[in-house]
Amino acid sequence: MRVKRTYRLPPELADQIEDYAGRKRVPQTQILEAALLSFLSPDGPERLEATLARRLDRLSRQLDRVEQNITISNEAIALFVRFWLTTTPALPDTALAAAKASGNERYKGFIEALGRRVDTGSSLAREISHDVDSQLGRAASGFED
Repeated sequence: MRVKRTYRLPPELADQIEDYAGRKRVPQTQILEAALLSFLSPDGPERLEATLARRLDRLSRQLDRVEQNITISNEAIALFVRFWLTTTPALPDTALAAAKASGNERYKGFIEALGRRVDTGSSLAREISHDVDSQLGRAASGFED
């Protein structure tokens, strides 16, 4: 048995309910019943907490991946800088202009290559993960280099 009640809603809320019902192709009464049951349910706070916990867990995993990628990037840059500084001799003053021009050309090529990698979605972290997985697979099968 159903009981008929009349309630007044703000126009904006009534419009939202009507819009949602139209998009979902369900009666507005069904939406209101579900919303009221959810609001009045004794386990409502627990469900909300569980939903928030799942979202926080997902965000935590995403942040862990971001942290791992930043760590890999920082290490890659540090290794490159150390290598470059230890292997590149200082240039005499007479060669600086030519070196600067060559450096500018090489930098443009680097930026273009970086742009291509970003466009294709390539990432150093993915490549390193793939290389490590490949090496672990070879080591496990006894075919280590």
